[in-house]
Amino acid sequence: QVQVVESGGGLVQPGGSLRLSCAASGGTFDNYYMGWLRQAPGKEREFVAAVSWSGGSTYYADSVKGRFTISRDNVKITVYLQMNSLKPEDTAVYYCAVGRNVRFAGGYWGQGTQVTVSS
Repeated sequence: QVQVVESGGGLVQPGGSLRLSCAASGGTFDNYYMGWLRQAPGKEREFVAAVSWSGGSTYYADSVKGRFTISRDNVKITVYLQMNSLKPEDTAVYYCAVGRNVRFAGGYWGQGTQVTVSS
């Protein structure tokens, strides 16, 4: 049974940093993308970042470029999201996804971790 488990969310002040982690297990994930999406209250879920299997290709939403960095460890089957210079508008539930493409349709999803940026 595939499991995708996020960790690392919390409360941070504007301008601060957080690092999210996500570990996948229970399946074979060769050539799968791993990534993050988020959903703020009253808004639709939106793409944040994704990384290819090799780690050689990364993708970011315009709203987080230059502030967030995605990386992965294929030995641990874990993806990370380093979030710097956080803004109140980054407040959302962040979901980890594992799938065959960067849309993660038909892929595997975690339960989400809350990130709140507030003074």
